[in-house]
Amino acid sequence: MNGRPDAAADAWNGVLVAFSGIVKTYGMGDATVHALRGIDLVIRRGEFLAVMGPSGSGKSTCMNILGCLDTPTSGTYLFQGIDVGALSREGRALLRRHRLGFVFQGFNLLNQSSALENVELPLIYRGLQPRERRRKAREALEAVGLLDRQSHTPGELSGGQQQRVAIARAMVIEPALLLADEPTGNLDSGSSREIMELLTAFNEDRGITIVMVTHDGNMAAYANRTIHFLDGRIDSEVQNGDEPT
Repeated sequence: MNGRPDAAADAWNGVLVAFSGIVKTYGMGDATVHALRGIDLVIRRGEFLAVMGPSGSGKSTCMNILGCLDTPTSGTYLFQGIDVGALSREGRALLRRHRLGFVFQGFNLLNQSSALENVELPLIYRGLQPRERRRKAREALEAVGLLDRQSHTPGELSGGQQQRVAIARAMVIEPALLLADEPTGNLDSGSSREIMELLTAFNEDRGITIVMVTHDGNMAAYANRTIHFLDGRIDSEVQNGDEPT
C-alpha cells in the first residue's frame, strides 16, 4: 500500500482527505488520554461534512489534525495525496497558509482593524502586493455581502456580520478545505441560518469542501454527511435522509 490508504490511491478518484488508523494520545502512564483511537475517514472533494459528538469525544482533536494544528501519534493523513506526516513544521505551515481556511466560533478578528484589513491578513502572509490583496479582499467581502462595510471595525458590526468577515478572510485564499469550528455557536437563530446558507452556497456554487464541528443538529442538517464521535472513535455516520450506520 506504500503508506497510502486504498480509498485515496490517487487524486483522480475525488478524495481530498484520507485518515488511516489515526491515533492521538496525550500524557504518559496513568495520565494517558486516548483522544483518538484509530480513525479511518475519507473526505471527498466538494463534500460538506458535519462533525458532532459530546465534549471529550475527539472531534476537536480530529479538526486540529485536519488543520495541521496538531499531529497524530500514529496513523497516516493524506491531503490531496500528500503524506502530511512526512512534512516538516514549515511544510505544514505552508499547507495551512495555501490550502486551508479556518472559521471559528469566536470570529478571531483583529479588533482595531477594518473588515478589509482583516480579510487581507492571510494575503499578507502570502506576500501579495497591497493593490492585489486589496482587490482580492474586496471581492471576498462582496461575496459575503459586506463590501459596503469594508471600513468598519469588528466593534461596529453585528455578530453575524463579524462571522461573515471571518468567512471572507477564510475564503480569500481560495482554500481546498474550509474548517469551521462551531461557526454559529455565538449567533442568534436568524444569523445562524444566514451563515449556514452562505457556507452552503460556497460549497454548492464553488465546490469548496467544508468540515464543520457543531453541537446543533439543525446546523448539521445543512451538510451532506454527519459523523458522530464518541470516546475517540467515529460512532456513527449519517447521509442526508439516511438512518445512522
